Amino acid sequence: MIMLSMALLGASAARAETSFCPGLVQAVGPGLRGRDAAFIRSYEPGAGEEALPLGLSTTAFTYDNALVAIALVACGQVDQARTIGNALMQAATYDRTFDDGRLRNAYRAGPLGRGAALLPGWWDDQKNIWGEDPAQDGTATGNVAWAALALLTLHQATGEADYLSGAKRLMDWIIAHASNGSEGFSGGFHGYDPQQVRLTWMSTEHNTDVYAVASWLFRLTSAPRYRDAAQTARRLLDRSFRGDHFLLGTKPDGSPADADLLALDVQLWPWMAVPDTPDWRKALGFAQAHLAVDDGFDFNGDRDGVWVEGTAQAALAYRMVGDAAASERLLAGLRNDRTASGLLNATRSARVSTGLSIDPSGASTIPDFFYYKRPHLGATAWAVLAETGWNPFTGARVP
Repeated sequence: MIMLSMALLGASAARAETSFCPGLVQAVGPGLRGRDAAFIRSYEPGAGEEALPLGLSTTAFTYDNALVAIALVACGQVDQARTIGNALMQAATYDRTFDDGRLRNAYRAGPLGRGAALLPGWWDDQKNIWGEDPAQDGTATGNVAWAALALLTLHQATGEADYLSGAKRLMDWIIAHASNGSEGFSGGFHGYDPQQVRLTWMSTEHNTDVYAVASWLFRLTSAPRYRDAAQTARRLLDRSFRGDHFLLGTKPDGSPADADLLALDVQLWPWMAVPDTPDWRKALGFAQAHLAVDDGFDFNGDRDGVWVEGTAQAALAYRMVGDAAASERLLAGLRNDRTASGLLNATRSARVSTGLSIDPSGASTIPDFFYYKRPHLGATAWAVLAETGWNPFTGARVP
């Protein structure tokens, strides 16, 4: 009996050592415990960095925090997930400028006080002004949908009606402000307060997120508006599929996005969210053929390095199609991406390109959006989801 107990303890310790859940809890726990509502900073300084760039120094991206809330539920840490969920609901309820229920793309990391959540920013010594990022101040439709997915996950875990109500309000905002008729949902809004620019392009990724939220809400409420929203988003996904892969979506004028612009998540998310599309799973093979690199996946087709977040997404994707060996190979590589903080680095090389512009308005087409080798909430959360077999689009565990 003593030998059996020691063996079981050893096996338990080994699982804990290889699990991503303890690292995530270690990294975010101090900022969440004892708080009613709080956001967690998305990045930490990388090795050799004394501090983050000013544009990231206080930034808690909404998408990253929504992902972490879902991952914490998958880890059994529902109380910590509540803290982020409460912050998302408060931020959508109170805003410094708008009263329509939108969420910004980012908020200032830390506990929330009363009223409107603070936005990220920094003091610009050269210009002697307070600086903000117009992309962070804006509202991406996909980010609103991810926040709704987090609230639906919390509703499923707790049974609390407030989380369901919060998800409904966010989806209703998308229907009211991002609908592009029957063709799909547009990108959202960009720029500084109070005059923001409406983004007229439509994203395959965003419409996947909207489909997932609308479908989930229709399952729970049977409300026709959510069925209709899911069907609208699905039309954009159908339009973007090219037999074995997905386009990014459409240009601002409604024409298809350039065929040479590829993104890994666009090849994976649609069929993760839409279960009745076996043909769409061909996009995983396309990703393997065009985006795989070393022991992982790149963001786009230039194969200039491993994008850790996307590699974790691929690990979950392989698990969903029943290729446990491929999933485990990717997870094994991800374990080497962990840092002392508990978070995984966003990349394995110093920098990975995306081929996209930071400015989503189309005013600039310079491909200046990069990921850097810094500890990252989003990469860690996706690793948790892959390891636990949690589909964030449906709230169901993968066998």
